[in-house]
Amino acid sequence: MSNNAKAQTLIQSRVSLAPMAGITDYVLRSLVRRYSKSCLLTTEMISSEFLAQVKGGDIIKRDSNHSPISYQISGHKPHLMKAAAEYLSPVADMIDINMGCPVNKVVKGQDGCALMRNPSLAADLVKAVKDGTDKPVSVKFRLGYTFDELNFVEFGQKMQEAGAEFITIHGRTRSQLYSGTADWKSIRKLKENVDIPVFANGDVTSIETAEECLKESGADGVAIGRGVMGDPTLLYRIEHYLHTGEKLPLPSLEERISMLKTHLDEEIKLRGENIGIKFCRKFYPYYIAGIKNAAKIRSILVTEDNYDNIIKTLDLLFA
Repeated sequence: MSNNAKAQTLIQSRVSLAPMAGITDYVLRSLVRRYSKSCLLTTEMISSEFLAQVKGGDIIKRDSNHSPISYQISGHKPHLMKAAAEYLSPVADMIDINMGCPVNKVVKGQDGCALMRNPSLAADLVKAVKDGTDKPVSVKFRLGYTFDELNFVEFGQKMQEAGAEFITIHGRTRSQLYSGTADWKSIRKLKENVDIPVFANGDVTSIETAEECLKESGADGVAIGRGVMGDPTLLYRIEHYLHTGEKLPLPSLEERISMLKTHLDEEIKLRGENIGIKFCRKFYPYYIAGIKNAAKIRSILVTEDNYDNIIKTLDLLFA
């Protein structure tokens, strides 16, 4: 079976979990998989430079039910990217190359979205990764580095020519970071000019926005990042709607708090109590968004170090 066919077989769902550094860790991926059995999970971005120095660790941890799962790697040195692909192949179902991260420290190191200014090197990285794995290879990138450099169509074609079998595109430029709104309509231009699956990313936070994104972009599916924070059911609910036309309700407050407690417990199990509690602070605002006195409760949770006190604070929401 060709890798292109393998990619098509892997992508059983029209929804994927987009990679987010410090967010889509083993715990969040596991929570998403509790609800969605078929979406494509994606790990946090893993530096090929890091993997060359430190093998293994929690960042590559997975369970048997996590498939299909894509491991995302970053870098700009072909030999290190090949080595990273070789190392991750036994656990990965797909290898994804980050060519879209807009963060300063990443692009200054010639990684992430900086590669959109160097399509030849980007193509060499795809070829190097393909040399290091027998798994399908995908790329994630943006519309361009700036509005004056909207090269996403030509870039996507070049990645396909180099051997990429799947594309995820974020509908913003690097200069936008995460401001403004994602341009889903432009993604259609890419979809019409490549022959491999294209997933649209950016601002998909609900069933309604997923439907609108698919309509405007013509994409094969949607990749969801920030929308899943505080709602691990989102990918499943979108999948269910696309398959059946039925809109399942948002999780109730009680369900969200139960998910939050599970999230906290699992992070503590993974990282230890002190680090796990601190790591979870970034998620509290999303789980309790929209409830009465959310700002006040959030200010308590993000400074609390005692597990029992955190649980008591959450239980008080139902008092």
